[in-house]
Amino acid sequence: MKSILLAGATLLLAVSLIMYPDPSLQASIRGLNMWWEVVFPSLLPFFITAELLIAFGMVRFIGVFCEPIMRPLFNVPGVGSFVLAMGMASGYPSGAKLTSRLRQEKQLTKIEAERLVSFTNASNPLFIVGVIAVSFFGEAELGMLLAAAHYGGNILVGICMRFYGRSEPRSSYVREKGLIKRAFRELHETRMADKRPFGKIFGDAVVNSIQTLLMIGGFIIMFSVFNKLLFILGITDFLAYGLKLLTSIFGIPAELVVPMFSGLFEITMGGQMIAQASGSNFFFPIIIVSFILAFNGFSVQAQVASILAETDIRFAPYFFARLLHGFIAAGLAAILYGPLYARHQETSILTFLQEKTAPDTTMELLRFLSSLGPAFTLFMLAVGTLILLRRRLN
Repeated sequence: MKSILLAGATLLLAVSLIMYPDPSLQASIRGLNMWWEVVFPSLLPFFITAELLIAFGMVRFIGVFCEPIMRPLFNVPGVGSFVLAMGMASGYPSGAKLTSRLRQEKQLTKIEAERLVSFTNASNPLFIVGVIAVSFFGEAELGMLLAAAHYGGNILVGICMRFYGRSEPRSSYVREKGLIKRAFRELHETRMADKRPFGKIFGDAVVNSIQTLLMIGGFIIMFSVFNKLLFILGITDFLAYGLKLLTSIFGIPAELVVPMFSGLFEITMGGQMIAQASGSNFFFPIIIVSFILAFNGFSVQAQVASILAETDIRFAPYFFARLLHGFIAAGLAAILYGPLYARHQETSILTFLQEKTAPDTTMELLRFLSSLGPAFTLFMLAVGTLILLRRRLN
């Protein structure tokens, strides 16, 4: 039955691409532009830097200091603090990429890696504030609300997931005096254990990061096309009808159900559709956007599943955590809507300052990244190609 379903779905996709070539092309171009202009140039520096920090032992160095915090709070080693910080700063799927890398380095057990990946795949602040709040909703104040619900929910998910597999063995942690001395010793031993010269380390970091981002770009393009074809074939409306029965219990307006369903597949398109259907009341739209941001969308989940497939880390705990994060973030958005947004509108001075500074600054930064993004992408793809050619010639 599974083989028939997979073959049938693939055949339907192929036939739909032939029947609707123009919408498929437009959706593909839209996904390519997103990867070309924003995703690649924004994530590549983080990926390369993270690879270098791991290779040179800096992650172990940080982990020694953060172990007394990360272990009691999240039941993961101190190196998890590096993944958490980089995941929040650079956005998904950085958390999965770095967790997989640390698992391959044997710095995490299997259960610890599954705990860590469950709460380190977060949306980056620029996307939440600049794209969702400013570009889509036109309200910079919503960025604070969305960020508080998203990152607060992330931390709560990490605390909940600390109890997952708690009977399983965990990585060793040596309690000793002289924390600074031990941290430097861990850094030095990690660097000495890696026998590669600096040029090889840097080249591997560039090539591995580019390969990961090429895979991410393929997922972004395919899910953009897939989402568009579902809408054209009427499958979105059909499935959304069942979702309406569930959302009506919570009083969610029917016009937000189809955008919500689209957001479950691809966050950017869903967020834009939700903002367009929101009207003047942002309460339910913000709750829905908080849910789909935390859920990550099937596009991001497919990227994470592909990255985790290179290790023994299972996907099921991550998917469970995404559902848990979705409901927690939606609940926090509902609770914080009044204190962080509705009442905030009455504070005229702060509103004036944010309206005059935050949207302009954020939009200028987004336009700057978009203008440099394609050139940076081409340059780094050329660098990666030259590295591979040189290695093959040698």
